Amino acid sequence: MREFPVAAIRSVLLGVPDLAHAEAFYTGTWGLTVAARQGVTVYLRATGQDYHVLALQPHPTAEILSVSFRVSAQQHLYSIAASVAAAGGTIIAPSAPNSEPGGGMVLKVTSPEGYILHFHHGDAQHPSASIPANLPYRLSHVNLNCKDIEATSSFFQKILGFELTDRSKAMAFLSCNQDHHAVVLADSGLDGLNHVAFMMPDLESVMRGSGRMIDHGHSIGWGVGRHGPGDNVFAYFVDPFGFVIEYTAEVMQIADGYQPHGPDYWVWPPGRSDHWGIAPPKPAYVKDAQLAIRFASAK
Repeated sequence: MREFPVAAIRSVLLGVPDLAHAEAFYTGTWGLTVAARQGVTVYLRATGQDYHVLALQPHPTAEILSVSFRVSAQQHLYSIAASVAAAGGTIIAPSAPNSEPGGGMVLKVTSPEGYILHFHHGDAQHPSASIPANLPYRLSHVNLNCKDIEATSSFFQKILGFELTDRSKAMAFLSCNQDHHAVVLADSGLDGLNHVAFMMPDLESVMRGSGRMIDHGHSIGWGVGRHGPGDNVFAYFVDPFGFVIEYTAEVMQIADGYQPHGPDYWVWPPGRSDHWGIAPPKPAYVKDAQLAIRFASAK
């Protein structure tokens, strides 16, 4: 498979109005553990090798503060910076040693839409180990709302080197490795965060993780079901601060030569919203939550 400049999605940084509550939820209920603390920020890891997959920081309102990716070679930090600047984005901080836990080198940019994106190379990772059941082991993807999906899709493909894998009526699915998608773009009429998806080991883990959420008083917002593009199992929830988060598993693995399908292919019979046909319609409160979170710089 061809090498992408961006090798994987790495982590997200969320701003929350109650840090203690957020940490308790994401450790005691969602299934992450504390990797480090630095200043006012807490870094939470999953069970996989990434140093952390979620960072939480006190903030006046619930907002997404950044999405981080790992690049396949340090030289890509410099080429991405040049390409982003030429495309009308902003360099927040040029490539430099990362002072946050995990170390390595980091480039911080803002896309033309106002998405805050960080790119890392050489950051620390945890030793490889067996993956326990029923807990998240890495990030799967981030779904971003778009005011102009065609322009944003072009930015991710031409400037950041992602590849379009499928295009439904409302979504563009973009890959940077063998996962069918690491970034999904939603044609939402505004720029911001739609949801963050955490990879679970398997379908059974999605089910048991969902049961754990229900045991703690958090009902399933949408699902359980199996998506069309990507063929992944899903269960959506709304966290205590309004972020939409997803347990997912069994994401389609693709190879060179994969042929994207277009909107005419991804059409469900009336009343159906997934492959299985058992997921109820997405409720209004989940739809509203998927449109409510903005990037801190995109107001």
